[in-house]
Amino acid sequence: MAVNADDFFKAAMLDKPRDTMKSKVGSNVTLINVMQIAGLNTLGISIARIDYAPLGENPPHTHPRATEILTVLEGTLYVGFVTSNQANRENKLFSKVLNKGDVFVFPEGLIHFQFNPNPHVPAVAIAALSSQNPGAITIANAVFGSKPAIPDDVLAKAFQVEKGTIDWLQAQFWENNHY
Repeated sequence: MAVNADDFFKAAMLDKPRDTMKSKVGSNVTLINVMQIAGLNTLGISIARIDYAPLGENPPHTHPRATEILTVLEGTLYVGFVTSNQANRENKLFSKVLNKGDVFVFPEGLIHFQFNPNPHVPAVAIAALSSQNPGAITIANAVFGSKPAIPDDVLAKAFQVEKGTIDWLQAQFWENNHY
């Protein structure tokens, strides 16, 4: 009874380019979910605009609560996802180069990425997600930038590298490209 039209609206300006220069990875994700539009609650859908600088990427990440369908609006993107652990101990990469108007699906929970291979031209995509709150776990941020840190001996063994490599990775500033 207390709901009004504003609960289903946001002047999101998804037609406007976003700044990718302040991002170390060269991308900017503008997510519109239930936190921005209350009327999305229980509807199982959200949307994001993703801007990519030349050679920018949306680094490997996962959405624990959503499948994503990505449409390229401008430019070219190299995209892919990795299957979950298989019985044969292999994780298969499914990847494609997408051009303007192309669509690619990332299944729920699987690690995926997008990369703009063009060194001169930016790219733009729109993603629809099958959850009003899809969540995003950027793999490098989660593994190397957690607070408190995952112990370096745990990560050194998991990645089969020296502890010094892990210490160096954990000392980096792990950025969130979701603005």
